Amino acid sequence: MYVCKNKTAMIIGFDAKRAFANYTGLGNYSRYIIDNLSMNFPEHKYRLYAPKETANPGMVALRERENISFVSPKGLYARFSSLWRTKGILADLSRDGVQLYHGLSNELPVGLQKKGIRSIVTIHDLIFLRYPQFYKAPDRAIYTRKFRYACREANHIVAVSECTKRDIVSYFGIDPGKISVIYQGCDISFAQKVPYEERQQVCRKYQLPDTFILNVGTIEARKNLLLAVKALTHVDESVHLVAIGRQTPYAEEVKSYIATHGLGHRVHLLSGIPLTDLPALYQSAAVFVYPSFFEGFGIPIIEALHSDIPVVAATGSCLEEAGGAHSIYVDPTNDEQLAESIYNILSDIQLQAKMIAGGRKHVARFDDKLLAGQMMDLYRKIS
Repeated sequence: MYVCKNKTAMIIGFDAKRAFANYTGLGNYSRYIIDNLSMNFPEHKYRLYAPKETANPGMVALRERENISFVSPKGLYARFSSLWRTKGILADLSRDGVQLYHGLSNELPVGLQKKGIRSIVTIHDLIFLRYPQFYKAPDRAIYTRKFRYACREANHIVAVSECTKRDIVSYFGIDPGKISVIYQGCDISFAQKVPYEERQQVCRKYQLPDTFILNVGTIEARKNLLLAVKALTHVDESVHLVAIGRQTPYAEEVKSYIATHGLGHRVHLLSGIPLTDLPALYQSAAVFVYPSFFEGFGIPIIEALHSDIPVVAATGSCLEEAGGAHSIYVDPTNDEQLAESIYNILSDIQLQAKMIAGGRKHVARFDDKLLAGQMMDLYRKIS
């Protein structure tokens, strides 16, 4: 249990662009942090700065909180919102009495220190430096400039994993003492048991079979869905693969392999699934697979562990931090190893029970109150 040691109220500002504009990834992180802090530390005022307040279902509850307010650019800056986020926002932060500004998605406005505003930036990953082949050259240049500036200018850095912390030190030469690792939890709905009939209804809605392996995440090369598809060729015909996520051009490569190997009846590619259906789909799966080459953290793994299903993930990044000691990790280039792990889980009830019980213990470290307390302790230390 976390106990707040200091009740002095603060005015805290957040870069909320992603909270409004993104429905997954950085958007989920931004909404999670704001929601968790405003619920557990209601004595503070939380001001959300975003180019515009777009209609995002995930923001509905936050809009109703008395300790949360929204700020968007006015006048000429409304037409040039990128300029406002870079520099014009400083006048708003000063006017609103913001004592601490948290850049939730890898960047900070220019000139915060000159305005006397303390700052923290969350760095999610440096994949664009580790795996440059997955990014266009102009994007890599922009990300490198923005991330490096934020790391150097921030009073403190939050890394979402020990892996990301090591990369910040390695690539940008930042003092490790300036970086704190604070994990992210997931939506509470994943820890709530969905009744059997409701799970069955959701599966029928998407025409899913009784036994399936689940993967959740954008269908892009880095996340390596093709490995799971290849592994399916080594697993019993009765087992299907369900992949949920936005499709990129890489999805065509996956679909081509599916067609060539006659797997069309066993692979289900789903997009645009509402959050309300996801817990039922997780809890209906036999195994969760996450063969990504590299992640900053891996929230879908946390969602899976909360859902009481065994997890098989890839080695090579931070996924062991997310999955814990009782998940299984495989080489992200070895489809036979992945298939063997899936087979072992499906054929061994005792192994399933052991992995599920271990997963429950592991996700306790991602408790909302605990993580909110860690973040607030950092805020008080820096402000």
